[in-house]
Amino acid sequence: MPLEPAHRRFLPAGSALRCAGGFLLLCLLAALGAAEGAEREAAERLSPYFGTKCRYETLHPHLLREPLALGPPQSGFPLPPASCTPLQLNAVIRHGTRFPTGGQIKKLAHLHRLLGQRNGSCAASEALAGWSLWYREDMDGQLAERGRHDMSTLARRLAARFPGLLAPRRRFAFVSSHKARCLNSSDAFRDGLRQALGGQQPPELGNDPTMLGDIKINDTLMRFFDLCEKFVRDVDNNDEAMHEVDAFKVGPEMKKVVERIANNLCLPVDQLNADLVQVAFFTCSFELAIKNISSPWCSIFSEEDALVLEYLNDLKQYWKRAYGYEINSRASCILFQDIFRNLDQAVLESKKNASSSSTA
Repeated sequence: MPLEPAHRRFLPAGSALRCAGGFLLLCLLAALGAAEGAEREAAERLSPYFGTKCRYETLHPHLLREPLALGPPQSGFPLPPASCTPLQLNAVIRHGTRFPTGGQIKKLAHLHRLLGQRNGSCAASEALAGWSLWYREDMDGQLAERGRHDMSTLARRLAARFPGLLAPRRRFAFVSSHKARCLNSSDAFRDGLRQALGGQQPPELGNDPTMLGDIKINDTLMRFFDLCEKFVRDVDNNDEAMHEVDAFKVGPEMKKVVERIANNLCLPVDQLNADLVQVAFFTCSFELAIKNISSPWCSIFSEEDALVLEYLNDLKQYWKRAYGYEINSRASCILFQDIFRNLDQAVLESKKNASSSSTA
C-alpha cells in the first residue's frame, strides 16, 4: 500500500463543514468590516462640503492624531519672526461643536417617521428607520461635549504658541454673548488656559479661577446683528431677503437632488423637500463632528448631491451674513472698532512702559 504524501491529512467527519463554516464567518466579518469602511469613507468623502457644519479637524487633520499639536505653519499665515514681541492676543472665536437646533431636530424627527411608516422592502429606508434618533429638542443648539474639547485644546495650543502672552500674571478678559453654547465655550476655553498655566502660576495664586477673569456677557459686541435695527428689519425679519435661497430650493439643481434622495429612500418625491434633504445632510455632518462616526445618513448622498447642498448653505450665508447686503458687514463695525481700540491701547501702553524704562 503506497504511503500517503507527507502533506496530506485526513480530517474527522464534519471537520470540513466546520472549516467551511469558519471560512463563511470570516467572509461575513470581512464584509461587515468593508461595509463599515465604506460608511467611514462616505462621511470623509462628504466632509469637505459641510460648510459651516464642518468639524474643525477637517481643515487640520493632524489634530485627529494629536489634539495639542501646533502643526506646520499654514501657507499665507507665517509665524512672526523671533525679533517680534507680541503685545496682545485678541481673538474672535466661534463656539465649539454644538448639537442641532430644535428646528432641525423636529425636521429630522419628521423625516425619520416617514421612513418608519413606509411599506415595502428598501434597504436604505430600513437602515435609517432602525437608526436611533437620539437628539432631543431641548438640546437645541447647545454645546456638545466635543465642543468643550474643541475649546479647551484650542486654548492650550494658543498658550503653547504664545507662551510670553498667555502666562501667569497676564491680564485676561473673556467676552461672550448670552447664548449658552457661547458661554459654555468661553468657560471651556478658560479651563484649557487654566490647565496650560497650571504648572506656571506663582504659588500665592493657587488654583484661584479668578486669575483668568470673569466671562462678561456683551451682546452689543458679540451679537451685533441681533441689535442692529436695520439688519433685523431689512434682512433677518424680511421674507424677501432670502428670495435667492428660496428660488434655489425649488430650482432644477435642488429638484434633482430631492428626486435622487427620494429614490434612494424609496419615498414618494412629494414627501420630501429641500429642507428635509438638507437636514438629513446636516445629520451626517453632526454625527461626524459630535461622535466622530459615520452616520448611516451619509450613505444616501453622493458628492454631486453634496456640491448642491453645499451651495445651498453657502447661498444662505451669503445673503444673511455676508456680502448679499451692505448692512451685513456694516453691522459688525462695532466689533471691529472694539478690537482695534484694544490693539491701539496695547501699543500705547507698551510705548509708555518703554519710555519709563529708558528714563529710569
